[in-house]
Amino acid sequence: MKTTRLDRLRRRARSPFAALLLTLSVLPLAPASRAQDTVTPDTSLEDAGTYVIRGARVVTVNGAEIENGSVLINQGRITAVGTNINVPPGAREIDARGLFVYPGMMDAGTSMALVEISSGAPGTVDTNELGEMNPNAAAYWAVNPHSAHIEVTRVAGVTNAVSLPSGGVVSGQAALLNLAGTSQREMAVVPMAALVIDFPRVGGGGGFGGFQQAQQGLTPEALQARDRRVEEIRRLMREAEAYGRAHDAYAKDPKAVPRPATDLRLAALVPYVRGERPVILRADRERDIRGAVRFAEEMKLRPVILGGSDAWKAAQFLKEKNVPVILDATLNLPLREDDPYDTLFEAAAKLHAAGVRFCISTGDSGAHVRDLPFHAGMAAAFGLPRAEALKAVTLYPAQIMGVGDRLGSIEVGKIANLVVTDGDLLEARTNVRHLFIAGRPIPLVSRHTVLYDQFKDRK
Repeated sequence: MKTTRLDRLRRRARSPFAALLLTLSVLPLAPASRAQDTVTPDTSLEDAGTYVIRGARVVTVNGAEIENGSVLINQGRITAVGTNINVPPGAREIDARGLFVYPGMMDAGTSMALVEISSGAPGTVDTNELGEMNPNAAAYWAVNPHSAHIEVTRVAGVTNAVSLPSGGVVSGQAALLNLAGTSQREMAVVPMAALVIDFPRVGGGGGFGGFQQAQQGLTPEALQARDRRVEEIRRLMREAEAYGRAHDAYAKDPKAVPRPATDLRLAALVPYVRGERPVILRADRERDIRGAVRFAEEMKLRPVILGGSDAWKAAQFLKEKNVPVILDATLNLPLREDDPYDTLFEAAAKLHAAGVRFCISTGDSGAHVRDLPFHAGMAAAFGLPRAEALKAVTLYPAQIMGVGDRLGSIEVGKIANLVVTDGDLLEARTNVRHLFIAGRPIPLVSRHTVLYDQFKDRK
């Protein structure tokens, strides 16, 4: 038998990494705008079953609340909502008299399932890659479906999370997850949901003392260093634009146009520089927020500000530019020593009053994402209308992430991510009685309940 060059190369591949490189080298190129769309979420819901939740107070979020209402779930979707709905034979019934039904909550600024033990066990942390510019690094591939944080979080009523990479300047791509499933594909709602950029800043970080550090850092040298980093991102974005045009030209006429070289970093950026997907820019201080928005406007990106501790100071600017904010510091200390203690407690209310689109996040790596309702509850206690506080952890994050047509409220046709409670979802004393993710009932079991059952009778 004749031995081909490809056969000889395969025999020489001595490691899985070498084999992967060889496979990539012989794969046909996809059009640039679809190069990162090779991963599709598992939308197979044939085994999800049919359920009806009867007699509850249905908090639809996007409309009026329904007393003594029912919600019909079929094949993973909400198929009927109201007081008098037709229920098909064989539907499993949940008696929810005296209970409430809410859409599941979403935390849009976490590292859920990327971090297990944040300190002391580096092998359980997979949030970043080496180097500063890693647009091709996708959190999706690093998600641990068996993380203990997932069960702990979802039994609190959080059914979705946006898991963000970190590190470097261009950190990578975030994944929007359902908090149920045994594989990344089964969990992913949007595998590559947004690009994450840690926008270059000048001076120190947050917390007491940060203001002095920031002021000391405002030197010509520091400003020049910041501008150099911004220019590096700008250059990378422009290269991605050119890369996309070259591959589109080749796909349109492969005989007349030479085949462009493959660059995984640039291919990953193409959907973002074309405005097809959101770009999450980490920025807290007012000057950094304004700089990030202006940069996004210059590069024609779809910006979302993450952090936004000072966003209320730039509220009018953000409203004019129609830039949403993911607030992740509601329960934090103020940025400056002389700020009132409740500055961040009131930030959401001030953004709402100014008409800025926003949502509330814990900003946590995983262990405390379960506290999401308390972040929203604190914002409600300091001026944010209760209905808006609920939307800030349900409908608004879904809309900001571009999945408002699938998640965030109780409406016909949406994914059946539902929480049945015995009280207000944002109250600390409320208990979750039933939980559905993608139309499937989820056992209310977590590491916490297992330990409780194990030791409750110990003498």
